[in-house]
Amino acid sequence: KKKNRVRLILLTMLLLTGVTHAGPDMDPYKILGVSRGASQAEIKKVYKRLAKEWHPDKNKNPGAEDMFIKITKSYEILSNEDKRANYDRYGQTDDTQPYGSGRYGQQHDNFYFDESFFNFPFNGQNHRDFADSKYTLHFNQYINDVVPDSYKRPYLIKITSDWCFSCIHIEPVWKEVVQEMETLGVGIGVVDVGYERRLANHLGAHRTPSILGVINGKVTFFHYAVAKEHLKQFVEDLLPQRLVERVTDKNDLQFLNSWHELNKPHVLLFDQVPVVPLLYKLTAFAYKDYLQFGYVDQGLSETANLQKQFNINTYAPTMLVFKENIDKPADIIQAKGMKKQIIDEFMSNNKFLLAPRLVNQKLFDELCPVKQFHRRRKYCVLLITGDEETFSSGNQAFLSFASTNTKEVVRFAYVYQRLQQPLCDILMQNKDSTQSQPQVVILERRNTAGKALFKPVTAWNGSEEDKQLLLDELERLQKDPSILSHDAMLPELNNEFASMFVIRWIYASYDYLSEVIDDILHNNWREMMPLLSLIFSALFILFGTVVIQAFSDSGEDKQTKPKAKDGSKAENGSPGTGTSSRPPKKNFVEVTELTDITYMSNLVKLRPGHMNIVLVLTDASKNILLSKFAKEVYSFTGSLTLHFSFLNIDKHSEWMNMLMEYAQDTMQIDADEDDGGNYKIDYTGHVLALNGYKKYLCLFKPVYTGEDLDSKSSEDEGGSSGVRSRSSSRDDHPSRKPNRSRSISTLQIHHKLDRLGLWMERLLEGTLPRYYIPTWPGLDKITPSK
Repeated sequence: KKKNRVRLILLTMLLLTGVTHAGPDMDPYKILGVSRGASQAEIKKVYKRLAKEWHPDKNKNPGAEDMFIKITKSYEILSNEDKRANYDRYGQTDDTQPYGSGRYGQQHDNFYFDESFFNFPFNGQNHRDFADSKYTLHFNQYINDVVPDSYKRPYLIKITSDWCFSCIHIEPVWKEVVQEMETLGVGIGVVDVGYERRLANHLGAHRTPSILGVINGKVTFFHYAVAKEHLKQFVEDLLPQRLVERVTDKNDLQFLNSWHELNKPHVLLFDQVPVVPLLYKLTAFAYKDYLQFGYVDQGLSETANLQKQFNINTYAPTMLVFKENIDKPADIIQAKGMKKQIIDEFMSNNKFLLAPRLVNQKLFDELCPVKQFHRRRKYCVLLITGDEETFSSGNQAFLSFASTNTKEVVRFAYVYQRLQQPLCDILMQNKDSTQSQPQVVILERRNTAGKALFKPVTAWNGSEEDKQLLLDELERLQKDPSILSHDAMLPELNNEFASMFVIRWIYASYDYLSEVIDDILHNNWREMMPLLSLIFSALFILFGTVVIQAFSDSGEDKQTKPKAKDGSKAENGSPGTGTSSRPPKKNFVEVTELTDITYMSNLVKLRPGHMNIVLVLTDASKNILLSKFAKEVYSFTGSLTLHFSFLNIDKHSEWMNMLMEYAQDTMQIDADEDDGGNYKIDYTGHVLALNGYKKYLCLFKPVYTGEDLDSKSSEDEGGSSGVRSRSSSRDDHPSRKPNRSRSISTLQIHHKLDRLGLWMERLLEGTLPRYYIPTWPGLDKITPSK
């Protein structure tokens, strides 16, 4: 402790005696109080202790700030082996200015550092700290506020910390850029790594200082030298490339006429500069969902006709908004220094057409807002019409009527009945959902759940009588809102622009790939590591799967070729009438018995989308039916969602009877009379398709289609089940030809599953009737044999 006190006294004496000028005895070793042979660990330990002691926020000595700077710079030199070696040899750092007043440089009153170094944020009263605190971001604030807002404007975020000495040098440029970008509408943020490590990790910022941009929730890092022009270009590059369209005399009509297709007003900016102003691009991004933006360069000869047509003043930027009438702008502003507030107000007042088409729920919510208690009522006049040419005159008349509206509480819109059928059926009270005559409806939305009050006004053909009738109803509505006598729950509107999602996805993918290539070119490997890891993992899995599949296919080919040569393909269950989307992977059909042990896994807990195909058989018919079953379903074994089982009806007839109570066709299943005079239903040869997750079944009933040994008997019994044919055969010939009777019975059992392949195809197509089961009956009991 005495040694430390001596060092502190010596340092204080040096400071108070005015040794602020670079002298021959001013070296980093003396400032830190370490020997020239001190290790990095010793230097670091001493630096931490001195930094805490001389930090201006804790030490109120007037010279504490200067002393802290010297300590910091000394540690910066001695902690770097190259700088330390350079100082040991030549008495100077690797910078252009020497640490002391040697022969390589000029002595300065401000120690070694340039003026920008003295802007270091040492205390809470410092101006730089105060400026940054205005933009400080926290994790929850970033997630809840910045990310959603980044879909309307880009954000420029700086990553810094209290101990970031390199951050000082970018501070003047950062302040100047922030001041300019904020006036244009760019969001600004500052993340202090020391206090918001979680947010810094979330952004992928692993070093300070860093500058990044956020737009549409996506983070992009700034890689260039910190200069004002570079940062401005970085913000501009964050914006999508197709926000503003260049308009000339050649494409002006095409641009303005697209209002009907896009259902948006169009904005044209006339200016002298060849590059689209950044403020205009930012405005286009903020209002991209409402307006379409174009730019006219007044310096081009190809725009002379446009300037003449709209009488544009060449001395000041001019902004025009066009709605349904492309020959005359709906609104105009002209000023030399357009401010963001003026432009925002201009855009907000012209976000919608005079009578826009309802194309999605979002537009419906904004045009026809829900009634609020503290606001005036808002009414919507809705034209239900068609998009055919025959309706164009009536639609144009409705637009003409809407253009004369001056009431703020009334909004006009139209909807195509063919594209918004559910909404139109409710408002027109249609029963048959057929295209009917255009009609005008006045409605008021009462809550967000869809409740609305409305009144059908008149069938609309655009005549003067229709216009007068609608005008009278609107005047009555102002005096008596109760004339809206009908109420209904309106459905959510279909998104008519959903098909444009694919195009937007392609554009977004292109922008993302461009960013990835940019990151690779700038060797930003640390931020790229998660993406590269994902790509290489996917490639490894894909490559491994292909290799394994290739080896397994070659092995299966070797095994199946000899069997194909022997002509036993049909015997092994090759495809017959059925087809499947996947070729079978095995040369056999795997069929398991459905018992109380396999019941849970093969039925009750079957995964969603999977089905179990169950063959019902008896002990006597087991071998015959299983062989036929395998041949019929073989071509469907390539499906990963189909499982094959059999159920012994001799053991589980009670379970089968309980299950068939839910199938409406059970009354058509044939029955045999037993010794007691009771009828017993025979399910032999039936096939059940059981969906365990959705609790339904599909039923296949056998139909005999094979040829009997007696053609007459075959014709008589062709439409009946094999069980009945076998029974009648025994009754007609009880004593003679027993072998022949047995052959007929065997043949009929074999042909029970003749049409199973066709039934399987219908099952995969989803065209079979389904019988839903409230709950699957248990299979824990075995029916006693009588």
